[in-house]
Amino acid sequence: MSSSPVPIPVPAQPYGRPPLRTVQVLGGAGAGSSAHVRSLTTGLAARGVRVTVCAPVAAEGEYDFTGAGAEFTPDAVAALRAACARADLVHAHGVRAGLRAALALSGRRAGRRVPLVVTWHGGAPEPQGMLGRLSRLLEGRVARAAAVVLGASFDQVDLARRRGARDARLAAPAVPSTAGAVDADKTRAELGAVDRPLVVAVGSLVPRRGYSVLMDAARAWRVMEPLPLLVIAGEGPLRPELTRRIEEEGLPVRLLGRRPDADRLLAAADVAVLPSRWEGRSPLAQEALRAGVALVATEVGAVPELVGDAAVLVPYGDSGALAGAVAALLADPGRRAELGEAGRAQAATWPSEDETVAQVLAVYDELMERGR
Repeated sequence: MSSSPVPIPVPAQPYGRPPLRTVQVLGGAGAGSSAHVRSLTTGLAARGVRVTVCAPVAAEGEYDFTGAGAEFTPDAVAALRAACARADLVHAHGVRAGLRAALALSGRRAGRRVPLVVTWHGGAPEPQGMLGRLSRLLEGRVARAAAVVLGASFDQVDLARRRGARDARLAAPAVPSTAGAVDADKTRAELGAVDRPLVVAVGSLVPRRGYSVLMDAARAWRVMEPLPLLVIAGEGPLRPELTRRIEEEGLPVRLLGRRPDADRLLAAADVAVLPSRWEGRSPLAQEALRAGVALVATEVGAVPELVGDAAVLVPYGDSGALAGAVAALLADPGRRAELGEAGRAQAATWPSEDETVAQVLAVYDELMERGR
């Protein structure tokens, strides 16, 4: 889900000195962080900043960072080191990207120090045992290496400070919408939901998304008339397990695979659902609220902070609460309309793409001034 902000006049001599050279590092091809980097790249390039994006090839194929004005380089170790060697500042997105960037910068020869900015886009409940200790160790390494940590939510800022960040600030990234005019009837016909309610979920088929709980909820919906259709856009290792459950239990569910038009699916939905065990600033939640679609989500992570009173929140893992909340909304068009209006109003409070770029650029300028 990505788009370009309104073009901004390019200053003749940005900052009154040679253009700032930045490297944006992505540790994966996650929708939220990739869309943010695409938007950030567009805004920075429009302001005269030179941007190199170091990311998986798959992310470049989907988000077209070069089309946004960046130089693209694959996320191989040697390529990242070479890009960092030419940079004035490195901005990593996510803890994994932050660790790779910190290691690349630590291998530089003695000379001018290149500041590292790390945005923590999201995370998950802290794992236990050996995995938890390793996770805390890596987070601490990244937090201490960063000149500034930008948390996408208040809990991320608090976590960065606990892990030893010298400077942690709230900087909720704007995830732009690509939603335009949508023929909802056509989309519903394509999905087989002309005369039945349509429930939409979007996200990779991995355990933290809570799809096993969503399958339990879908089983409860089988007694409803007309029978709702649940469609899930996403791909991942849980597909065989979910497919088996759909077939064996006769669940009213379709797995659509990875879809580039997830925004179109959401715009045609009666209800959007987000059953995750943890979420940061969820792209699905943002797209649903912008589109005025009623949302049922788990009360986890940054979701309550993001949606306010504009969604129905349920405890994670409670399939009965999830099924009941969706069923109640499907039976009450008036309540869905109220949530739709509240969602659009809530979305209007989120930072715009231009505001996000301006905030990030202010951090860059501050760090450049420190190093002069």
